[in-house]
Amino acid sequence: MSEICSTCGLPNELCVCETIAKETQKITVMTEPKKFKRVYTVITGIDRKEIDLKDLTKKLKAKFACGGTIKDGKIELQGDHKKEIRELLVGMGFAPETIELK
Repeated sequence: MSEICSTCGLPNELCVCETIAKETQKITVMTEPKKFKRVYTVITGIDRKEIDLKDLTKKLKAKFACGGTIKDGKIELQGDHKKEIRELLVGMGFAPETIELK
């Protein structure tokens, strides 16, 4: 027998908690200069309790072929990916009106 989600009460295979959480996030994407004139793309506003940041970071790093990390609830990707990240996040299920580019 499959496990039951404690939040929505559905089996884990049919759980919609993460889908609902993706639509309610207020995401901010900005670039940040680091030392030696390196640019990082920083993604903030994703609730780490509802969305698996480790899995999301892994998918973003693979898509953009770059390094990255999670620091204090923020995803940092090496390089300037601000233009492409919106389309990718919308493709992953995030609502386009909740993604703000700075």
